[in-house]
Amino acid sequence: MAERVALITGGAKGIGRAVALDLAGRGWSVAICYRKSAQEAADVVEAVQKKGSNGLALQCDVSNSKAAVAMVERVKELWGRIDSLINCAGPYHRVDILKESVDGWRLMFDNNLHPVFYLSQAVIPGMIERKWGRIICFSMANADQLIAQPQLTAHYIAKVGLLVLARTLARIAAPHGITVNAISPGFIDSGSAPKEELETMAKRIPAGYVGALDDAVSTVRFLLSDEARYVNGANIHLSGGWGI
Repeated sequence: MAERVALITGGAKGIGRAVALDLAGRGWSVAICYRKSAQEAADVVEAVQKKGSNGLALQCDVSNSKAAVAMVERVKELWGRIDSLINCAGPYHRVDILKESVDGWRLMFDNNLHPVFYLSQAVIPGMIERKWGRIICFSMANADQLIAQPQLTAHYIAKVGLLVLARTLARIAAPHGITVNAISPGFIDSGSAPKEELETMAKRIPAGYVGALDDAVSTVRFLLSDEARYVNGANIHLSGGWGI
């Protein structure tokens, strides 16, 4: 997998950061995008470069279709290609559905679902030309259960939509050597949730513990590899049995 190029949204923190560093250690050039975490993004690029790989951080509001496409073009101008798009950005907020604002509702779709559409449309043509590509989306562990989510309604629906989008893109891209898959985490200790909350949730996880960043990284690594070339349109539960 050496000498390939990855574009990672939400790459300044959490799973995105961990994936960026792992790929850098394997010879990939890594471009990450961020919205507000400038210092964290700079730290990631520095760490990537220390591993001997090319690193790039781009500030971008991927909810803006023109900005998302311009970011793709920038990476292609610098490095000539994008072999993998890894969609790690996925903000959420908790609010009762009856108290949700119109802006808050739209925000969940604009930041979780729509960017994957914009970016996939932008990167797939180049992947078709090279007859190889990998796109990975992050949903959530119980999204395929279609259960009620009174506190996370818009976010949850967006994550359900990601599964449909991933399968659709997989269907049309498969003839060109491109795979599109989803990873659906349950509770992962990525630094975004309080330790106390994770410890409480561990009691509800069949495996008995909260997942680590390495669990997410190894799953991404597999889906990017040629060993996973026949895995397409899949939704991998990364949850220790929670949410199934």
